[in-house]
Amino acid sequence: MRFPLLHRGTLLARRQRFLADIRLDDGREILAHCPNTGRMLGYSAPGLRVWASERPKAAGRCGWTWELAELGETLVGVHPARANALAAEAIAADRIAPLAGYAAMRREVRYGSEGSRIDLLLSAPDRADCYVEVKSVTAADEYGLGIFPDAVSERGLRHLRELQTAAAAGARAVLLFCVQRGDALAVRAAREIDAAYARGLDQARAAGVEVFAWRCAISTEAITLARRVPVLS
Repeated sequence: MRFPLLHRGTLLARRQRFLADIRLDDGREILAHCPNTGRMLGYSAPGLRVWASERPKAAGRCGWTWELAELGETLVGVHPARANALAAEAIAADRIAPLAGYAAMRREVRYGSEGSRIDLLLSAPDRADCYVEVKSVTAADEYGLGIFPDAVSERGLRHLRELQTAAAAGARAVLLFCVQRGDALAVRAAREIDAAYARGLDQARAAGVEVFAWRCAISTEAITLARRVPVLS
């Protein structure tokens, strides 16, 4: 996935979760949309070097979007919604071996008993349907492990329950962590942040839900799912 033209700057402040004040390297101060409404642990402090894209300004919308944050030599993808598109792109290109070989892919399909939508539904005439829930990982701990979630996530826990139900019904159920940073050695559930989610992940794996993590390769020109990393228990 290629980025639009990105402009480098310095984060002045993140406010109201949805907005960020940025001073571009050319001296302009801009108000940018922040697509990540989470806590953005470790990559949202004032003074951080960031990258933003300009977009046509519609009524009531910012004309800029915060896309990347710099942590030393590491770039972090700020936009969690890109995870689904990155996963779909990689699956369609058969770059995720465990999910290769399906004939069709549908997105945002209603399923389960709790009013959920599955991110990707893969199907083929000779195989069970494969339900793929995609989660964006952007935070990391001091040991270089990507962590999820970065805040208590009842929605994430509900998705784990729905995947277990799908697996029990004979479908293939997959949780795919899309790690939008190039320095993560592995992924783990953030038990210190959301113990219920961590327990739910353990239960889901024991019930037959497959759990994978793919790390992104990120530059200021493009971002792609590039390499599988372990998911720790």
